[in-house]
Amino acid sequence: MPDFNAPILVTGANGFIGANAVRRLAADGRRVVACDAYPTASRQDARYFADLPERFVDLNDLERWLREDKPQLAGVVHLGACSDTTVRDRDLVMRLNYDYSRMLFTWCADAGVPLVYASSAATYGDGSQGFDDNADPARLRPINLYGESKQRFDLWALEQTHTPLYFAGVKYFNVYGPCENHKARMASMAYHWFNQIRDAGEARLFKSHRPDYEDGGQLRDFIYVDDAVDATLHLLNNPAARGLYNVGTGQARAFADLAHAVFAALDRPAKLVFIPMPEDLRAQYQYFTQATTAKLRAVGYARPFTSLEAGVAAYVKHRLASEAACG
Repeated sequence: MPDFNAPILVTGANGFIGANAVRRLAADGRRVVACDAYPTASRQDARYFADLPERFVDLNDLERWLREDKPQLAGVVHLGACSDTTVRDRDLVMRLNYDYSRMLFTWCADAGVPLVYASSAATYGDGSQGFDDNADPARLRPINLYGESKQRFDLWALEQTHTPLYFAGVKYFNVYGPCENHKARMASMAYHWFNQIRDAGEARLFKSHRPDYEDGGQLRDFIYVDDAVDATLHLLNNPAARGLYNVGTGQARAFADLAHAVFAALDRPAKLVFIPMPEDLRAQYQYFTQATTAKLRAVGYARPFTSLEAGVAAYVKHRLASEAACG
């Protein structure tokens, strides 16, 4: 068994969920090694967590560090990826999302430590096959390169006989919350609408291009980042974990509901403006997502998920208080 007092490696530590995971682990008194693309691998390169980790490892040096330094780790939380669903560079996406994941999986198997890695709800494609994490993942048909890369690694991992001590692939649904201001276009709509409402007093929503969904009625399973991190770390600390797990609330809500929650949190009158969806998104747009949560609950995750209204209120309060530090 790994040493509980050894550090936990978090890849993608400069990213959205990764930064929140680092902060949560540090708050829990756990030691952390942070990995991401650091220009000088120095503490000054960390966006959101200052000097909380005890060590920083540059992404490009990760494989050498693991192989040659042979660190003692309590576990690996692998969240690093190219997560932009509009990227078309297949070699880049597969190298970052598939090759690096295989390397880490193999290292964890050899070292006998647990691994939790980020899969994605994007693997479910247009949702026609449902959103059941107990279903055969080979039947899924992702509609973008990002989802394809995640599915490819899921299938590879499930085929292995030489595995980490235990492992879980986490299919995050629509996560929102602090530490996503660097994501630009790929940040959550809660982030974008906060800025639009504060600056212009209105929220711009995509029109629906399907007759069965009204404008603003497109549905997503929105999950607050604290809940996403909590579920992730539950799996990391749970020897019963193996395979793929949805991390969503199990309740789909309309984009209009999310926008109204941001207006309410900012104490502004609601003004929704509907705009055409960009052409490059229409073919890969999901009109409905909703996680099944029975599998996650079956491995002991019992905490209730934060409601959309409560999560948005907490996020808006955080942004108003400390946007520059972790928006």
